[in-house]
Amino acid sequence: MCAALAAGAPFIATAQSIDELPALAPAASGAEAASHADALVPEAIFLQAGSADHVDTFSIGAIWKMPWERDLSIGRFATGIEAAAGEWQTHGQRHRSSPFAQFGFTPSLRFFPDAWHGRWFLEAGIGANVIAPAYHTDGKRFSTAFNFGDHIALGREFGPAHRQELALRIEHFSNAGIDHPNPGENFVQLRWVVRY
Repeated sequence: MCAALAAGAPFIATAQSIDELPALAPAASGAEAASHADALVPEAIFLQAGSADHVDTFSIGAIWKMPWERDLSIGRFATGIEAAAGEWQTHGQRHRSSPFAQFGFTPSLRFFPDAWHGRWFLEAGIGANVIAPAYHTDGKRFSTAFNFGDHIALGREFGPAHRQELALRIEHFSNAGIDHPNPGENFVQLRWVVRY
């Protein structure tokens, strides 16, 4: 009998420890669930067009506002994340007739200088992009489909409640030396954004 009790002791202890576990947290309330769902909805959509030597690009995308913002004596900083899909169409003597597909994901930092009265902004970002198949045109060939894209931009918000904006962007694509050749490509782009 003592041996049986001794053998069962670990199971009894386990049962007691399970009983002593704290109650599970209640499920999120409807308001909390709605706020989580709202975080998945982008705050804005955009259209963008640009060009470089022997190639034009067009893309569409969405922007999610991030919670980090700071007001300093010189102006306001804000952050965001964007996802984009687009195409690159080459032209030249040995151009590819069908476009290259581009998919990108880019975090960015935006600065609204107080001296510019709150509507003008500067922006910078760096993100990951897939350009498939690996981009090539007259005199230039990327060695990888994966590339980084970094940009700087100057823009201005306009309209009621600042719900639209135009921005002039300079964006550079390259694989940061992951493989060679790595000639990179530089675009001048114009972006139009509409917020919900």
